[in-house]
Amino acid sequence: MTNQIFSSRDQAVLWHPCTQMKDHELQPVIPIRRGLGVWLEDFDGKRYLDAVSSWWVNLFGHANPYINAALRHQLESLEHVILAGFTHEPAVRLAERLIDLAPKGLSRCFYADNGSSAVEVALKMSFHYWRNRGQTGKTRFVSLENSYHGETLGALAVGDVGLYKDTYAPLLMQVITAPSPDCYHREPGESWQDYSIRRFADMERLLAEQADKICAVIVEPLVQCAGSMRMYDPIYLSLLRDACDRYGVHLIADEVAVGFGRTGTMFACEQADIRPDFLCLSKGITGGYLPLSAVLTTNDVYQAFYGDYVAQIAFLHSHSYTGNALACAAALASLDLFEQEDVLNRNRILAQSMAEAAAPLVDHPHVSEVRQTGMILAIEMVKDKSKREAYDWRERRGLMVYRHGLKRGVLLRPLGNVIYFMPPYVINADEIEFMATVAKEGIALATAGA
Repeated sequence: MTNQIFSSRDQAVLWHPCTQMKDHELQPVIPIRRGLGVWLEDFDGKRYLDAVSSWWVNLFGHANPYINAALRHQLESLEHVILAGFTHEPAVRLAERLIDLAPKGLSRCFYADNGSSAVEVALKMSFHYWRNRGQTGKTRFVSLENSYHGETLGALAVGDVGLYKDTYAPLLMQVITAPSPDCYHREPGESWQDYSIRRFADMERLLAEQADKICAVIVEPLVQCAGSMRMYDPIYLSLLRDACDRYGVHLIADEVAVGFGRTGTMFACEQADIRPDFLCLSKGITGGYLPLSAVLTTNDVYQAFYGDYVAQIAFLHSHSYTGNALACAAALASLDLFEQEDVLNRNRILAQSMAEAAAPLVDHPHVSEVRQTGMILAIEMVKDKSKREAYDWRERRGLMVYRHGLKRGVLLRPLGNVIYFMPPYVINADEIEFMATVAKEGIALATAGA
């Protein structure tokens, strides 16, 4: 089997996600035969460094021996059982361990299948909580400009990236959008912390005026990932937690992309020393092996749904694969690796290597910013650096970097004109240097003559 044969078969039957399929007339899909560590290998034997963790899910490398063994062991006893009225050891153990790791006060774990589903669960729980408590006027949600929370209808509604949302606007509930603390827009000389504090004034005003209508505020802590990897200071989360408490509004932390070590701590909320009312987790939860998500919440929320059947206050949201035993086993193995290998400390060293490798781009005439939070580093290409004038999106400069990366053996999948690194945690210094070198080459090609 060759790449060409497999790609032809693919184009005859598959419809790929987040893709204009006509593009594949010029850039055929790349069929992957195997993966190992940070590397993927196609059917022609060419290797690609997975700089995006296969869309932010892989933590400990492809075909990780420890996670593989855990899955084989679980396969011998139980693959799946309905989680309504039944339970099993991996689901219970994983819930126990997540609660132990999460900010104190999160004491209940509700499983779903993916990040969007976790967000749907949190939104519905918050709305339903206030209804069960008799505060039926609370029906609105607040989210940030440039936010992204998934692509099911509820999750899409609380996002603010027009590329994904605008087409479906007639189908979506109306939300309240607050200005983002995105520090890309700070004034010259203004610190991330000062800008984030300044932007919080708008959120404070909004909550003061409309708290009686609001169920919850939902945010991506520290990094708006699909929103071009824009970043902000933890102080914003501290101020938001305090305001939500004062105004009687829930706080939903969507850590689907930023959880499990991506920002330098196990959960991004830790950097602000806060506890959300709902913590949404997915992506890296299984180390990149199987779909799974979890929503952690408080006993106060749990008790609002606890009562006699005739009261009709139960939370009836469900998925057939809720708490899948294989997915839970993979997640448990991933948590084992965090403990056994001191991953967070090692990631701090890797993050520094990434910063050093990308440092030459700070002075590039068509790079407006190189920004980083933990193991997430982003490089923003612009037409005019002094004015921060963006390239016309129709020029698809990021696509030029992507195609160059594939030629050189690195999977870089830009967000528009933003090139980013979010590699698996098993990457080494030499691989980081190679990844950055290829990105520099691609950026030079994409901005030549601009």
